Amino acid sequence: MMVHARHRLLPLLLALAAGGASAADNMFSLSGFGTLGLVRTSTDDAQFALFGQTRGADKDPTAEVDSKLGVQVGAKFNDTFSGTVQVLTKSNGKGNFMPAVEWAFVKAQVTPGLSLRGGRMGAPFFAVSDFRDVGYANTALRPPKDVYDQVPVSHFDGADASYQLATSVGTLTGQVFGGQATDHSQRFKVDVKRLVGFNATLETDAGLTLRLGYAEGKLTVGNDALNGLVATLRATPFAAVGNQLDPNDSKASFSGVGLTWDQGQWVASAEYTQRRIKTFLADTDGWYVLVGHRFGPLTPYVTVSEARTVDSNVNNTIPAATPQLAALKAAVDGVVEGQRHTQKSFAIGARWDFARNLALKAQWENVRPEGRGYFFATTANWGTGKTVNVLSVALDTVF
Repeated sequence: MMVHARHRLLPLLLALAAGGASAADNMFSLSGFGTLGLVRTSTDDAQFALFGQTRGADKDPTAEVDSKLGVQVGAKFNDTFSGTVQVLTKSNGKGNFMPAVEWAFVKAQVTPGLSLRGGRMGAPFFAVSDFRDVGYANTALRPPKDVYDQVPVSHFDGADASYQLATSVGTLTGQVFGGQATDHSQRFKVDVKRLVGFNATLETDAGLTLRLGYAEGKLTVGNDALNGLVATLRATPFAAVGNQLDPNDSKASFSGVGLTWDQGQWVASAEYTQRRIKTFLADTDGWYVLVGHRFGPLTPYVTVSEARTVDSNVNNTIPAATPQLAALKAAVDGVVEGQRHTQKSFAIGARWDFARNLALKAQWENVRPEGRGYFFATTANWGTGKTVNVLSVALDTVF
């Protein structure tokens, strides 16, 4: 079997596993994380990848889906001001492993409870947004795709303000943020302008964390073929269909609630999210529930999740009265079908913390998509009612 691995990642990740790094002096600190993963599936009729990646797994195993390397430098200038820069290397939406700046911000701790940040920061859309790429920090091998594949951007450029308040129940944290985000998804540029949002998190002494979040902005997807189809439709009596497909400057919102519980031997987490958007991208809901139990260094877990398309946002009123209209109708239907992300997943996995700062994980998933689901590069043999098994292993480390 052929393994599509980026061989230069292996020595870097093994070097991370061999030891950590020390601070250059009292002002600066160096830390990092890495994952060396391998994925294969039970089909050659589609590919399994994280959202936006250009290559994925089939019956030939690949190291490109989960493997990554991140290095973070922190600087503490005084009791008020600090800074953080994180560089991350992983398979990206441009189809390469080019290192990119994921974080680069300055922080002002104005009061013990109030902090301000400005620069590039992790986009706080999910419960584990700040450490979704740090495999070692997550119980499961990866965050459930049925929820975390709904948003194509992982960071934003702007500012945020956070305030912490101690209550009789626990620590309450409120965050507001604003800015813009740019990324690539399967080689298409994605821009989110006028991004604003808030998060509220309650951490209790009993190990329970509750989170509520909302964000909205104006989304543009740089797809030349789709823009051409929209222009063609606007020159016909079916301009309304073209307007519904328009990928430029469309209102988009994302909201979610989540909880985590980590107490003694038990660990559990759950999220429910909604994506609402006024363009060819469909409105979707997603949810998952994870439960795990620690037996010393071994933590087996089970995850159940679902992604559901709520509305395609496109009413294709084009009749198939002539061959030309039939072709135009089929083109619109193809775009709509490509965004129908409905599937159910069941996963069983285990995490083994066999050494300091090292965790070995294995996970089996059974995915049942309706249509394409979150798979891509489907062949003519791909049909409805398809069930795909996904087997993954990963070595996670932090230093």
